[in-house]
Amino acid sequence: MTTSNEESIFRGLKKFNFFMGCLHLLQSIAILVLSNDFSLPIKTYYLQYFSETQTLDTVTKEAFSLQIGPMIAVFLLISAVCHFYLSTVGYGWYVKNLKKHINYLRWYEYSLSSSIMIVIISMLTGVYDLAALIPIFMINGTMNLFGLMMELYNQNKEKVSWIAYIFGCIAGAAPWIVISLQLSGSGGDAGGVPDFVYYIFISIFLFFMSFAVNMVLQYKGVGRWKDYYYGEKMYIVLSLVSKSALAWQVFFGTLRPV
Repeated sequence: MTTSNEESIFRGLKKFNFFMGCLHLLQSIAILVLSNDFSLPIKTYYLQYFSETQTLDTVTKEAFSLQIGPMIAVFLLISAVCHFYLSTVGYGWYVKNLKKHINYLRWYEYSLSSSIMIVIISMLTGVYDLAALIPIFMINGTMNLFGLMMELYNQNKEKVSWIAYIFGCIAGAAPWIVISLQLSGSGGDAGGVPDFVYYIFISIFLFFMSFAVNMVLQYKGVGRWKDYYYGEKMYIVLSLVSKSALAWQVFFGTLRPV
């Protein structure tokens, strides 16, 4: 049964989701319209035997290239669509799940949008290997699905189980380790990655970690996080800020028209 206070909270979240959907959609359109055609290569590496030299060497091929502007527009659009769904036709399902302290669509959306984000960051640091980008995408998605499992396992439980959270943190660390190694090896006489990439690395890493902190505060019941719905609102805010930060840092670093 829904109390009048809960009903007010749900109506507020409905309006908030719709507003956030508008912000994501407007940014997606703006990035798509304003961006140049900057792209990065996707490469494959295969072993090939050369009979002339009787050696087994690595052969590099460019499989295709990805335009970064549309990729950014896509992860913003994914968020916009999900926010609009929850604030319209999916509102009843959203409320029913919130009462159980779970939001399925949040984790499904994050598993797609944040995985695209981490792939973009990886490519900006020089990770072009298709065989590396695919597992980076998938393990980041897995991290978010562990977030879903955290909420599933802890429904109606007084003692919180942190197993899914711990496994999620382990999975989530993997892409950042790859990116850190890539950044640590860049440089030399010819220079390394542009400065804005380091800013992206630091800022988006901190934003990604803030989602984990939000979950801890929520399950520990610290301050205003004692109310699950406050934690839900914070997830929405963090999602907008992190996506906006990546989108516009990349735009001003590489995508703005010359």
